[in-house]
Amino acid sequence: MKALKPLPMSGRDVLPLVEGGKGIAVSNGESSGAWAAAGGVGTFSGVNADSYDEDGNLLPQIYKGKTRRERHDELIAFGIEGGIAQARMAHEASNGQGRIHMNVLWEMGGAEHILNGVLEGAKGLIHGVTCGAGMPYKVAEIAVHHGVHYYPIVSSARAFRALWLRAYNKFRENLGGVVYEDPWLAGGHNGLSNSEDPQKPEDPFPRVLALRQMMNSFGLNNTPIVMAGGVWWLSEWEDWIDNPDLGPIAFQYGTRPLLTQESPISTAWKNRLLNLKPGDVFLNRFSPTGFYSSAVKNPFLLDLMARSERQIAYLPKPVGEHSAEFPVGPRGRPVYVTETDKVRAEGWLSQGFTTGLKTPDSTLIFVTPEQSDKILRDQVDCMGCLSACGFSNWMQNDAGTTGKKADPRSFCIQKTLQAVSHTDDCENQLMFAGHNAYRFASDPYYADGFIPTVKQLIERIASGY
Repeated sequence: MKALKPLPMSGRDVLPLVEGGKGIAVSNGESSGAWAAAGGVGTFSGVNADSYDEDGNLLPQIYKGKTRRERHDELIAFGIEGGIAQARMAHEASNGQGRIHMNVLWEMGGAEHILNGVLEGAKGLIHGVTCGAGMPYKVAEIAVHHGVHYYPIVSSARAFRALWLRAYNKFRENLGGVVYEDPWLAGGHNGLSNSEDPQKPEDPFPRVLALRQMMNSFGLNNTPIVMAGGVWWLSEWEDWIDNPDLGPIAFQYGTRPLLTQESPISTAWKNRLLNLKPGDVFLNRFSPTGFYSSAVKNPFLLDLMARSERQIAYLPKPVGEHSAEFPVGPRGRPVYVTETDKVRAEGWLSQGFTTGLKTPDSTLIFVTPEQSDKILRDQVDCMGCLSACGFSNWMQNDAGTTGKKADPRSFCIQKTLQAVSHTDDCENQLMFAGHNAYRFASDPYYADGFIPTVKQLIERIASGY
């Protein structure tokens, strides 16, 4: 395979290998610092990052506020404290090598406050900010203010064009690179547009080529593109390396770093990754963000799928075929459904799914009383971890609400991601993964359950495999 050439990123020549940022304690200071120490770009997550006491013990994020607004303020404080802690850890572990980036989601609650707070509190320790999940127009201005580079995450040339014309053209010098995150292959939240079919993956090469051509039209010929999603063996991407049409290219790894000694995820999670099969990672739209996301098809996701399948449309008054009366709620107030749907609903009731919950789309889903209690409790406990949440109807505005009904078909993403990253439970929680995660089981490098250090993994990747 062609030898990897150093690439200038965030003010230093580094290996064109980037650790993908994974939220809530999954990409932390230890893993990102080790990645930088090996000569690449390490990325810690600035989403609900962990913080520690004076003895290095994890500080649990316990919310004491009585209102969502009060808990939201606590969440921002936790985020700033944790981000600074992870930056310091990464800086120390890097031994002055590579580069350290911080990853944030623009649609996370308090994104601007947290980003400004961490960059101010960890001045000089962070070299770049990667940011996606939305259209992060202001991230450029924030990065320039703090003297760091910025790396927008996009899934199309069109998205970058909008960002450039509206904001980024004013901050050209600090644009360190553009991350192309393939919406069909990457793990976590994905940037599928309404014009793209989630069931019809597109070849990333022409999409990245279109992005490069767009960037060249703005004079960004030497600005790196970071290919993210679906990258496993570099030997499979050799025609991308030193390709004059694509220009400078780096490769981002999000899933493979999960299976390293420095990775903070549980042994149970690591063992689960080693035993995945093709098709075990599922592109779905259950996230309260409204975005598509890719995660392991475990009992947590299967429950969400079944919950939405137990769903019928209703009307508040009888109209046309919706003439069958159906009681809902503890007071048994009637709504009107079709005769066919009434039979279906009565079947679910007989199976124990006796609680009907209304959705924003004028449908009913049917769950057990225990499931209903958990859904309602999680909605009440909302701490505003997103700028807008479909599950709880929180919104980061003066009213504190989206103005729509809370959606019981979704879930509290903050609670489940905290649980999966801090416990051994990876079956009943959301477990993000890229669509190539099944390759752990067939890649000879991981034979007999071998788990490398980050340094060993980077050496292996650089060899082409």
